[in-house]
Amino acid sequence: MKTPESVLKKQATQAKIAEAAAAESKATRAKKRADKKIFTENAAKYEEEYQAEEKEAIANRRAAKANGGFYVPAEPKLALVIRIRGIIGVSPKAKKVLQLFRLRQIHNATFVRLNEATIRMLRLIEPYVTYGYPSRHTVEKLIYKRGFGKLNKQRIPISENEVIEQGLKGTDIRCTADLIHEIYTVGPNFKRANNFLWPFKLSSPLGGFSSKTKLLHFLEGGEAGARGDEINKLVKRMI
Repeated sequence: MKTPESVLKKQATQAKIAEAAAAESKATRAKKRADKKIFTENAAKYEEEYQAEEKEAIANRRAAKANGGFYVPAEPKLALVIRIRGIIGVSPKAKKVLQLFRLRQIHNATFVRLNEATIRMLRLIEPYVTYGYPSRHTVEKLIYKRGFGKLNKQRIPISENEVIEQGLKGTDIRCTADLIHEIYTVGPNFKRANNFLWPFKLSSPLGGFSSKTKLLHFLEGGEAGARGDEINKLVKRMI
């Protein structure tokens, strides 16, 4: 019995679709293998860079001590800002600054590039936030554990490198190691990388804030305002 023409056409179409799917799958696997190699090399390169920086700082401190002087490290370029108060009693000016920093909810956290303008803005909102200088370990923890990206105005978890590639097309940032390096070193694409990251939603700190000291400045024994490197301990309690 002769096979109907329609069946032959359908079989040919299905074979063509299967062949295209197999070719696409093969190309995707090859790309993943190549990307994995590049990403591993990048991560190793960044690790060497971080270690060299740490060794240089230690050597400079030792040299300064040997010469009877003091080593003054470079001014920090990155701050992590965490909102610790709600909306009650916030002045319109402070509210506007909080919106600019994307701190719309309590316990939201964002990275901020430090310059003269942002430092003035941080001083304006000091009663409502706490901020400091995050370590590389803190930046990694936040992105790996609480990292969400913005894709088509949607909050997408950074569970794979494809999310970063899609969100940051046209830049050299293609994997998590690239993103962490760009944020921590405040690189040329910092603004775009930071806007790609959705504000981190942190939990209440382990043990909570004291209601008596929460409104006081950190230097007065409270929680608000600048706290330098102590921000890393607070983030550890809030992740």
